[in-house]
Amino acid sequence: MAASLPAFAALQASPAWRCIDLLSDVHLHADMPCTFAAWRAHLLTTSADAVLVLGDLFEVWVGDDAADSGFAADCVAVLRAASAQRAVYFLPGNRDFLVGDALLAATGLQRLADPTVLQAFGQRWLLAHGDALCLDDTAYQQFRQQVRSPAWQQAFLAQPLAERERQARAMRDASAAHQADLGPTHWSDVDDNEAARWLAAAGCQALVHGHTHRPATHALPGGGTRHVLGDWDFDHGAPRARALRLTAAGLQVLDLAA
Repeated sequence: MAASLPAFAALQASPAWRCIDLLSDVHLHADMPCTFAAWRAHLLTTSADAVLVLGDLFEVWVGDDAADSGFAADCVAVLRAASAQRAVYFLPGNRDFLVGDALLAATGLQRLADPTVLQAFGQRWLLAHGDALCLDDTAYQQFRQQVRSPAWQQAFLAQPLAERERQARAMRDASAAHQADLGPTHWSDVDDNEAARWLAAAGCQALVHGHTHRPATHALPGGGTRHVLGDWDFDHGAPRARALRLTAAGLQVLDLAA
């Protein structure tokens, strides 16, 4: 039996927008200062009228009360400055689904549901983080269902900040160890048949998502297309940051590490 389809939210692009940047998987963390600097530079200087962040902006987010000091406060300052210049939207990922209304209010970010249909330049684009479409990773899907429940989130956020940070580090380390054991060629990927089913239900021809760290363009069953955003890393090895830019002419790859 096929999984139930999600609810598709909608975002109507402003008629004044001529250029929209789409990015994801920046994984901002205090241990990656060069990545932070590159992200800050792009967010504050891009010519785009709107920036849509499709999840995993932060390596981890344990609650909005973490935003008051240190590295998180630096990120808040950048987001506030960027939102004063252009529309900036945030769709939660698997690392930062606990971003709450307090952070949005403090930064000027506007929330996007996962998934959302973007109506822009006479076309419909389906936007998602991508993790909900990685159906082969059944263990992760069970974990995702657990941590997205209001009861789990309420219990987690009720703990002291230091304890939440400790648990987040443990989960992050366990995830990294699991991926290292598998190797990149065995990481779970988006199920193309399910992606095509989402597109048909949403009335779209193209899906844009992140999560998998495998930037590419894929043809889907039924004639649709899947565009995959890249992750950001300017601190380990060769720099990388692959975003997409949407205009009336279509999608254009932005290699921000070039």
